[in-house]
Amino acid sequence: MTTYLILHGFQNHRPPGHWQYWLAEQLRERGHEVRYPQLPSADAPVLADWLDALEGHGQRPQDGDGEFVVIAHSLSVLLWLRAVAAGRAPDADRVLLVAPPSPQITASIPEIAEFAELGEFAELGALGELGEPGGRVAEFGEFGDGPGRGPGPDASRGGRVRLVYGDGDPYCPEGADVHYGLPLGLDLDHVPGGRHLNPELGGYGPWPSVLEWCENPAERVTGNR
Repeated sequence: MTTYLILHGFQNHRPPGHWQYWLAEQLRERGHEVRYPQLPSADAPVLADWLDALEGHGQRPQDGDGEFVVIAHSLSVLLWLRAVAAGRAPDADRVLLVAPPSPQITASIPEIAEFAELGEFAELGALGELGEPGGRVAEFGEFGDGPGRGPGPDASRGGRVRLVYGDGDPYCPEGADVHYGLPLGLDLDHVPGGRHLNPELGGYGPWPSVLEWCENPAERVTGNR
């Protein structure tokens, strides 16, 4: 059995029409453990509180069996990056980062501006250098060749970190690959016309491709057909 931690974004109260809500139901039906917490004060989040919540919900299962997978959307992508930089990221086998807002857009919204303070990444370079607390760095793995596919760094415990992003995202106009994917050396899946990859901007309620990736990490994440 795999354990999934699903992390929502700004002003998100886990609405049934969102692909994350749909995904949590689908994974539970397949017998997996799903953690889909409501993060505190979603309309006016405090970074320290979200980091505490991530640490609390991000513990590996006690029995140690099966994968532990993190799936973050929008502002929670920046939460995960801040946690990695602080040495507080979950000990995950795989991580899927979906549609992060750009640092500039995030900084322009007073309620979430503190999440945009990612200056520490300038010193760390590629995500392959963002390792576990205690100093072990992640190692790069091979994902194969192909357009939009980065080298794919290992996360802690040898897992992978993948960024999924759409073009035309008003919260990241330049493209998440520009701000995060290429500078951090992430494995990339580009979704044409995906925008912010949510129900309102992109039409993403049910998203079968993400479910396929959950059950088979070799799958590429694509848009709804």
